[in-house]
Formats: sequence, C-alpha cells, structure tokens
Amino acid sequence: MEHAADPSHPRYRSLLMRHRLETAAKKGMLADSALIAHGRGEAYDYLLGERTIPSAHFATQVALHTLKNAQHPVLSVNGNVVALAGDEILRLADQIKCPIEVNIFYRTPERMDALISDLNERKQRLDLDVDILGSHPDASIPGLKGPRAKCESKGILASDVLLVPLEDGDRCEALVAMGKTVIVIDLNPLSRSAQRGTITIVDELSRCLENMLSMEANGLPTASEYRHLGTLQAALNEIVNGMKNKFSSE
Repeated sequence: MEHAADPSHPRYRSLLMRHRLETAAKKGMLADSALIAHGRGEAYDYLLGERTIPSAHFATQVALHTLKNAQHPVLSVNGNVVALAGDEILRLADQIKCPIEVNIFYRTPERMDALISDLNERKQRLDLDVDILGSHPDASIPGLKGPRAKCESKGILASDVLLVPLEDGDRCEALVAMGKTVIVIDLNPLSRSAQRGTITIVDELSRCLENMLSMEANGLPTASEYRHLGTLQAALNEIVNGMKNKFSSE
C-alpha cells in the first residue's frame, strides 16, 4: 500500500517517503544505514522550510540545461534514490533520452538484483523506454577500491555529465577527477558531495525531480551563469535567516 497516512495529515509527504524506504528495505533494496542517511537529510529540509529555495531552483534549471545538452548524460542511482523517487528518475531519463546506472556504496549481488528488478518493473508499468545499467560492470572508477568502484563502460565510464543524487563524497570526488560534470542533489550544503560536485542542488530529491520534469526546456540558464560556492552559501543563509527570531517574544 502506497499511503502510510491520510493525505490530509500535515506530515503526509514526510511519512510517505519514510514508508517508501521501509518498503524498499523489506525488499532487500537498501543498506542498513539508508534510513539514517534519510533522517539526516530530512533534518536539513526542516531547516530549509521544506521548500525549494530560490538558489536551488536556479541550480535545478542549470542542471537540466546541462543534462539536455550533454553528449552522453547518465543518471547514477543508489537504493535511496530508487526507493524515494524511482518513477521520477525514470521519467527524467526518458525525457533526456539517457540511461540509468545503478551504482551503490554497499554493493552486493542481492541488492543490485533487487534494485534493477524494481526499476524494470516501474519502467514496464510507466511504459518507458529507458536502459537500466549496472548488472554487468566491466569497468572501474579510478581512485576507488572494492566493489563500489565497479561501473559499466557504456554508462558511468563513458558519460560526460552525471546526475548523482544522494551520492557519497569520495565517489563524487573521483567522478569529478575523471573530468566529468557531476550534478549533485543533496539537502546538506556542508557535505563533501555538495562541495565537490560541479553543480549542486540543495533540495529534497523527489521535489527537485518533480521541478525538473515540469520545467520548460527553452530559455534555461547555462552553467556559465551558475556560481557554485554562492549556491552553497545561499542555502546556509536560508537556514540561518530562517532561524532568526523564529519564536519572537511577545
């Protein structure tokens, strides 16, 4: 059952996201730390007012323009991305006409099979033509060791622009070091991924993807208009300013 609470509940969206993670965990799609990571992000969303702030909206526009104008864009997803916004990430891939590659930190054959199967089931239900990569890794990301370095040569390795929502910091750094344009979606503007990415969108994942899917393709700002450190500072300013006089004395 999709709904974890009545839609009229003031915390409905938050409860729904938690329910999606719980369901995915029962299917073996998530690492044990997935719920912890989500809770940390949700705390930042509280501080941002659970809304898309102006700097994040602009970064989203720049990211969409960059993806649409890439030679070989790829959407790299982990377990939380599939659980929280699997349908939206598939719709975005279909819109951009690019593949999705499953690339996870705690890589096991069981988790990979569960995630790829879930995406293929969603793809069939949505009637979309999107390549789902990750099941046949034949390359490695330089600078990383172990199973999490694995990738596909026709996916992440060949990409020029990568969307990596909820990515871990060292893999983000490794991808940037390969010369790729790395677009990060992260609610924490202080995270290594947010700081090391090429373009960072400080926003909640599903909200960000919904915004992307609703944007007009014409007239989008370009990467030359994006200011990375300014975007991160703007998010911090939103948090600080939002806390000032939050509970003013009567």
